[in-house]
Amino acid sequence: MAKFEPQEVDPKLYEISRRRFLRNAGAIAASVPFIGGLTEILSEQGAGAATFHDESNPFFAHHPSYKFTFVNHVTTNPFFTATQYGLQDAAHILGIPVPQWTGSQVSATSDMVNAIDVAISGHVNGIASCLIDPKAFNAPVIHALDSGIPVIAYNADEPGNDRLCYVGQSNLTAGAAAAARIVSKLKKGDLVGLVIATPGTGNIQPRITGAMPAFKKAGLKTEVVAGGALVPAEILAVNAWWEGHKDVKFLYAVDNGDSEAVADCITKNHLKGKVGGSGWDVSAPVLAGITSGALEFSIDQQAYLQGFVPTIQLFLYNISAGLMKPCDTDTGLGFITKANVGPYSAHVTRFEGAGSKATAYAPPKTIGLP
Repeated sequence: MAKFEPQEVDPKLYEISRRRFLRNAGAIAASVPFIGGLTEILSEQGAGAATFHDESNPFFAHHPSYKFTFVNHVTTNPFFTATQYGLQDAAHILGIPVPQWTGSQVSATSDMVNAIDVAISGHVNGIASCLIDPKAFNAPVIHALDSGIPVIAYNADEPGNDRLCYVGQSNLTAGAAAAARIVSKLKKGDLVGLVIATPGTGNIQPRITGAMPAFKKAGLKTEVVAGGALVPAEILAVNAWWEGHKDVKFLYAVDNGDSEAVADCITKNHLKGKVGGSGWDVSAPVLAGITSGALEFSIDQQAYLQGFVPTIQLFLYNISAGLMKPCDTDTGLGFITKANVGPYSAHVTRFEGAGSKATAYAPPKTIGLP
């Protein structure tokens, strides 16, 4: 059998192919109860409203050109490249403008709150925001909801907030799962460095909080290593901390930048086999660290879905008169190790943020456990 070779699709051909697919799918809608029923329901929405009609999309009725805003805490962090591809692709499929990408570069809640206020003043049709603080976002979210603007939390959540739902990883659960892998490699009294960019923030602190019970039960010593929000500073911080803590046995990183810093520290100081390291997320440096053995594992929280799913849910809420209520979506917990890192490195896709072009690959022949 001929081997399936991945092909990068020219953007123009991709757009033509996408429209052809949607047109053909629309033609069979009447024969598929769910699609046909959905089309019939949506065709009844919004009579008399200012509308936007995308001829390529037969699934939905004429609809307004909905405008959404994504508010992020580290807008330039490479982790969120896939998230931005996800929201772009969803917008193109739905026939709406690409949501605005705004917020802070350095996890400043004041910048994020201001971005939410600007979105409300601009009468957007939906907001997706990382909720990295237990109190700072409460009033802005209530203001948005009172203004008829749905709000979804993504990547980081605060359960006390009135947002409609959360799309992202269960960080407490993921932290506990990571700790379970780490403690099996250590003995009582060993020191673990807890490497975190911004201690206390709602997107990454729970990964340490979730891990701590397992570390304590195993009798391990722990110390927090604060790296900062920017990767160059994180690399310097982790290397500096190691210089003063050469008895450390494991470096547990809970975000992408610090994962790169841990891999750099272990590689630069020839610590492989002496100090264990783990990462979070799937940037090229993190994957390279796994391949080289500098990192024992990393965790894939599927950043693409954190842009794609909120855009879809905000759209459905708007076009259904609020009947399609946004629902919590756990984007998963997948461990990446030396045994399964190959496809991540080989497949340059928008889904993992590794490439900007649309690609098509064959699915795996078997499906293993995460």
